[in-house]
Amino acid sequence: MHRLGFGAFLAPHHPIGEHPMLQFRRDLKFVQHLDELGFDEFWCGEHHSSGWEMIASPEMFLAAAGEHTKRIKLATGVVSLPYHHPYNVAQRMVQLDYMTGGRVIFGSGPGALPSDAHTLGIDPMVQRDRQDEAIGIIRRLFKGERVTARSDWFTLQDAALQLLPLQEDMPFAVASQISPSGMTLAGKHGIGIISLGSQSKEGLTALATQWGFAEAAAKKYGQTVDRRNWRVLLNWHIAETREKAIEEARHGLMRWHNEYVHGTLQLPGSVAFTSPDDAIEKTALAPGSAAVIGTPDDLVKMIKSVYETSGGFGTVVGFVHDWANIENTFRSWDLVARYVAPEINGYVRKLRDSQKFLIENRDVFQRAGQAVMAKIMENEAAAEALKVTSSPRIAAASAAVPDLAKARQPAK
Repeated sequence: MHRLGFGAFLAPHHPIGEHPMLQFRRDLKFVQHLDELGFDEFWCGEHHSSGWEMIASPEMFLAAAGEHTKRIKLATGVVSLPYHHPYNVAQRMVQLDYMTGGRVIFGSGPGALPSDAHTLGIDPMVQRDRQDEAIGIIRRLFKGERVTARSDWFTLQDAALQLLPLQEDMPFAVASQISPSGMTLAGKHGIGIISLGSQSKEGLTALATQWGFAEAAAKKYGQTVDRRNWRVLLNWHIAETREKAIEEARHGLMRWHNEYVHGTLQLPGSVAFTSPDDAIEKTALAPGSAAVIGTPDDLVKMIKSVYETSGGFGTVVGFVHDWANIENTFRSWDLVARYVAPEINGYVRKLRDSQKFLIENRDVFQRAGQAVMAKIMENEAAAEALKVTSSPRIAAASAAVPDLAKARQPAK
């Protein structure tokens, strides 16, 4: 396994009731927290209805996040292209790229919520074609072309950007769910993918097949796709023990599913959980579960399994939710950065090798202790003091310290 990137995806999914201003501020602090922990990417979405998802402009949120962070990549997850004139989207993304110092990833989608499309009077049947059309136009604008184009939903007349992106090649990515449309679009344009359908058991099972759609489309259109530009979304809540993680997440998980997934979205096939224990069992403990509520080791195992099942990807992205309270949510991501990422990417492997080598070859290093003892015995006062000196018990005792108790024993 090559080294994986680690990211976070904020829809957001916040229960209704908290002051929206404080939610926005908390989300900005969360991005800053991720940046300090060394996460690679942060994604946030665009929604205009449902109550739980209240970021209408990911570009505005990411511009603010850019002022609170230093190195993390900031990604639109996603801009719903059928809702906007492509020229305006291109201009906003270029401005965002400059305002964040070239840290932008341009993620796009057709629009996730049918209620959003209804609000704007857009027929859902045309959304994916419009996304495809808009991507083609935006890529031409980013290359510096002057574009004239007429469509049934936008017009461009001698249009060119005043500024090109700060990045020489701004990364593009498209959202993919269960259907092949997202993967096919990525292959057609030779761009990245973020797989959102992997939050379900069926989505995880379909990952390998999904990637095949991208490769087939890339071949058809003379493009290439790279697994390192593939992001896979997973759900988790992590604590020091599995029992603690379950206790922290059980009530919030039930509320999220019952009030939002089942009650608000009314997803086909969803059934309300009967209790917090039922929520935990069906979400994270049943065979083939697509979420981890447990320890860093549990998440390491899950990531390795999904990587093998899918055939490989570039970045694992955690879905940001309010299953736990604010403090425990921040702590969960802290544990992922401290223990999961280094285990997956081998950052501590050589440290373990070094420790093991020292343990297994202790006899080789005895001469260092013999050298210390020789110097002690050369000094009459030091040799006399040795008779009443205890073995050192300080935390940072040198490995070269001889066994003083053994040295005090009379020679036979």
